[in-house]
Amino acid sequence: MKVEDLIVLGKGKVHSDFAKMLLADLLGMNSLELLFHLDDEVGEEIQEEYRKKLSLLMEKKPVQYVIGNVSFCGLPLKVDSRVLIPRFETEELVENTVLFIEQIFPDNRINIVDLGCGSGAIGLALKKKIPSSSVLLVDISKDALEVAQENAKSLELNVAFLQSDMLEKVEGKFDVIVSNPPYIREDEKIEDIVRENEPHLALYGGKDGLDCYRKILSTCKKNLKEKFLIAFEIGYLQKEEIEKIAREYLENVEIVCKKDLGGKDRMIFIYPA
Repeated sequence: MKVEDLIVLGKGKVHSDFAKMLLADLLGMNSLELLFHLDDEVGEEIQEEYRKKLSLLMEKKPVQYVIGNVSFCGLPLKVDSRVLIPRFETEELVENTVLFIEQIFPDNRINIVDLGCGSGAIGLALKKKIPSSSVLLVDISKDALEVAQENAKSLELNVAFLQSDMLEKVEGKFDVIVSNPPYIREDEKIEDIVRENEPHLALYGGKDGLDCYRKILSTCKKNLKEKFLIAFEIGYLQKEEIEKIAREYLENVEIVCKKDLGGKDRMIFIYPA
């Protein structure tokens, strides 16, 4: 079969974008390049793998898990059911965190800890953007840390790893604490494809979705240097509650909330006043 035939086959079973993404990944190109190879013949082995992955999509598996990777801040990251799929909003957290780091720590020689690192997306992206930084990736899940380690190795980024419930086992002081913790409420309705496939440990943040923010903010003093930055991704309705928690445990701080490109409150940055 030709590339065009396989695209038509896929579009008859799943969303056309997903069909093209699958085929392009198997052929080692991007979706746009397929347009220049429509008449190319595709080997039986790739055809078989394509059909198998189409079947997984028809079973409502996330396309990122089926393909096995995702692009995050320009980095190719392995993802599977052991970790949350990195979202575009989290790329915005990385970009804004870099801007704050440049303002607060001009020399960029900083220690960063990424709490609840999952696939390692945030910590690895920050290490790539700020090579002079030292980065520690922390997660309570051994499975998630294995994925993060695989990503660090494939990207040739020198970072450290620790299995810990947020800061519980973290020693030493850091310039930057960054986290995209679980923040979905226990009773909150989310898409079936997310609820049925992605790890609940990385999704749900307790009854009100704020358990992890409390855990971090109530214990972070021991791990913060005098000059510091705390960077959070948040649920878009959680701004006021998280600011309240931050002021309960940290004195004399500035708290800045940034909106995502959709105009929703999505990031909170905390640093000394």
